[in-house]
Amino acid sequence: MLTRYAIFEGTVRPGMEDEMRSYVEQVLAPLWRQFDGAHTVRVMFAVEQDPQGPSFPLALAITYPDAAAMERGLASPARFESRDLLPEFFAKYLDGKLLHYVMETDSFVPN
Repeated sequence: MLTRYAIFEGTVRPGMEDEMRSYVEQVLAPLWRQFDGAHTVRVMFAVEQDPQGPSFPLALAITYPDAAAMERGLASPARFESRDLLPEFFAKYLDGKLLHYVMETDSFVPN
């Protein structure tokens, strides 16, 4: 399994936290769930962060069974649609940038 992370680094504009979350849940997340080949889509909103570290108010993690499925997801029309919405998203809600990472994913059940 491969997980592609989109990490939104920065700070939410003052007073926009609830509106940003609604926009993500109602507009962006439905598009992210349409990525072809996706096994699991997780949208995560920050609750608590290391005060000495960078701020990550939002993260997206899409897990794919393999590289071919991830390539299909990256070629999905929904990906391009969501990507086209990001400049407006950042202008309205978030002062920051978007980082992407792909990691091999193992899952373990706690003892």
